[in-house]
Amino acid sequence: MSRRERLIFFFTFASNKNEDELKDEKRILGIDPGTTIMGFGVLRGISKPELIDAGILDFRKHKGHYLKLKAVYESASKLFDKYKPDELAIEAPFFGKNVQSMLKLGRCQGIIMALALSRSIPVFEYSPRKVKLAITGNGSASKEQLSIMVQQIFQVKTVFEKYDASDAAAVALCHFYAMKSIVSTSKSNNWKDFLEKNQNRIYKTPSR
Repeated sequence: MSRRERLIFFFTFASNKNEDELKDEKRILGIDPGTTIMGFGVLRGISKPELIDAGILDFRKHKGHYLKLKAVYESASKLFDKYKPDELAIEAPFFGKNVQSMLKLGRCQGIIMALALSRSIPVFEYSPRKVKLAITGNGSASKEQLSIMVQQIFQVKTVFEKYDASDAAAVALCHFYAMKSIVSTSKSNNWKDFLEKNQNRIYKTPSR
């Protein structure tokens, strides 16, 4: 998805919303963490999710693990500043990876979670299997199947440039479905009401 196409998404959705609706909407930033390529997806909505943007952050030009972590911090900070999400949904590490890969991925995830918490943004983790199950109905679905389903749900006419982008959008969508389901079953009026009633479910910045 090119930058121009992402801008078309944003302005099309924004033009169809009045000021009151935009004020009540929940904005979710979904992240598929990685120190080589990291995917992100941003959606918003109340009853129906709408994709604002999706793409990748490429860190391959940075030499060395620590420089990549620095790039992750700087790039993720820009995402938070640009989209001002209400909540962060992030994919949990897949335990089938080797120890070194897990360590690098865990560090990347920790940086992003810390950035969210420093901004008092609630953090929610979802395993790859749970995301696939929520979106496709099959916890063992392939990345291609997940990408196609995300494309259909959001009615995206162009194919995502990489699976990292569609994975991140899927994580955000999984969180949207999860929260919507919890709100409806807990008889809360909206997400704000749900969060006020379920403070124990939220990661909070430690008080100093």
